[in-house]
Amino acid sequence: MAQNLQTITLGGGCFWCTEAVFDRVRGITDVESGYTNGHTLNPTYEQICQGDTGHAEVVRLTYDADEISLEEVLEIFFYTHDPTTLNRQGNDVGTQYRSGIYFDKAEDGEAANAMIRQMSQDKLFGAPITTEVKPLQNYSAAEAYHQDYFAKNPNAGYCAFVVGPKVEKFRKTFARYVKG
Repeated sequence: MAQNLQTITLGGGCFWCTEAVFDRVRGITDVESGYTNGHTLNPTYEQICQGDTGHAEVVRLTYDADEISLEEVLEIFFYTHDPTTLNRQGNDVGTQYRSGIYFDKAEDGEAANAMIRQMSQDKLFGAPITTEVKPLQNYSAAEAYHQDYFAKNPNAGYCAFVVGPKVEKFRKTFARYVKG
């Protein structure tokens, strides 16, 4: 069966959390943790943590648009992180933890901006949405040990207390999208 594969890159704070959620979404065929939209070429995690590379921690999603739409992917994204806190998610603080949607195709950026306008008009979050929407630039994959981090380390402190609850929130809120 032919697939209608599309990509979008999302920054929702720590990529371990975002990756763990989207690994469980029906229609998502690949999730890769990485760094994007900064000025340093091929940064390391240590450089990212210093906060001066300009990069965001992101996940690059490949999805089958015949199974899940971009709008559905973005709906999950917005409800599984806080899009109203500038450069922070919970205790993770710095520009590398910013909320962002990074696109290859202009129409994906237009769809993301339209969704943000509608959510802002509907006052869904009780505070202004700070998610940036920009063309994907200077993307690089994160180191191998970051890929599938939650799956490999479910009992590590951060995973147990931060990632796990996010995954459960996704499962409860978006049960219809959970992979079988």
